Amino acid sequence: MSTKDVDATIVPLRSDEDVVRLRQAVRECLVSVGFSLVDQTKMITAASELARNTVRYGGGGESHLLKVMNGSRKGVTLVFIDHGPGIPDIKQALTDGYTSGGGMGLGLGGAKRLSDEFDIDSEPGRGTTVKITKWKPF
Repeated sequence: MSTKDVDATIVPLRSDEDVVRLRQAVRECLVSVGFSLVDQTKMITAASELARNTVRYGGGGESHLLKVMNGSRKGVTLVFIDHGPGIPDIKQALTDGYTSGGGMGLGLGGAKRLSDEFDIDSEPGRGTTVKITKWKPF
């Protein structure tokens, strides 16, 4: 069964203020789909980490918020896109405690644990795209 996009919003990510705007947009999107407060908190936390990475390490970019359906399942997909330096070793970057900057090193791995689906595509010199999805329980 294929997943189809129901609705999409694009949020530019260039500054900390944009990260705050994204958090609010993600909350509104999750509420509109009917997610619990716990699942809202998980996805907003993951979105915040990925948005900060997009700004800090990717030099800015954008996030796409998509309401998705797969049969009768409803969910939210967030896609973070930057055209920065890319990630040379994705496996290492997903390891808790690894940081290429001054952070705690929980961003990518944490976002993966907080979402139901996680995909990352990155190459040095080409930028990074991270996609996470949370499905609403039946």
